[in-house]
Amino acid sequence: MTVRVLLADDHALVRTALQTVLTETDDIEVVGEAATGTEAVRLTRELQPDVVLMDIRMPEMDGIEATRRITAESGAPRIIVLTTFPEDEYVYGALQAGASGFLVKEMSLDEIVAGIRVVAAGEALIAPSVTSRLIRMVVSRPEPSGPSPDLDGLTERERAVLTMVGLGATNAEIADRMHITMPTVKSYVGRLMIKLAARDRVQLVIVAYRTGLVLPSTATAAGFG
Repeated sequence: MTVRVLLADDHALVRTALQTVLTETDDIEVVGEAATGTEAVRLTRELQPDVVLMDIRMPEMDGIEATRRITAESGAPRIIVLTTFPEDEYVYGALQAGASGFLVKEMSLDEIVAGIRVVAAGEALIAPSVTSRLIRMVVSRPEPSGPSPDLDGLTERERAVLTMVGLGATNAEIADRMHITMPTVKSYVGRLMIKLAARDRVQLVIVAYRTGLVLPSTATAAGFG
């Protein structure tokens, strides 16, 4: 299966570098390029990519608002935010807007390509240099309005899966650690999203931290990723 990617970045050199690398892969196709947030929204509607690689700081409309508008529509692609600064406050806003992945531009192009594949496969991806800052921002903010996630309705196995998702484990790592099959892991993750009203895997990570199921110190020592 070929992953259709839209590049959204106001720097032509960045788009060219990404385009060059991605076109050399057999399973990724660049279907378009956007230099502004407005253009990213329009091209997403027209081209229907699987993944949008989204810069945050762009003219006309920033990447956060573009992400929010894209994810609000049915059949929205998955969005990877590509930021220059891992401590950027905007990263948290992009998370709230519906991004499924966070990478920093200092990463190698091979790592970015791998990240696209991970997110396209339905998993969340947060660069290690972003994770600790992002989690600190998440847990330091007031609880969102509405009822808090209720973990009492989860089975012991579902709690175990949620804990490992919160620790940053991939489906393959969860399957290996819990000695279950990949389809079983996907089934657990799907049920967790329904029970916890989580839009995607990134929100499951937030729930794991907000409820105290996973602590930043535990995540640091977990060894996943």
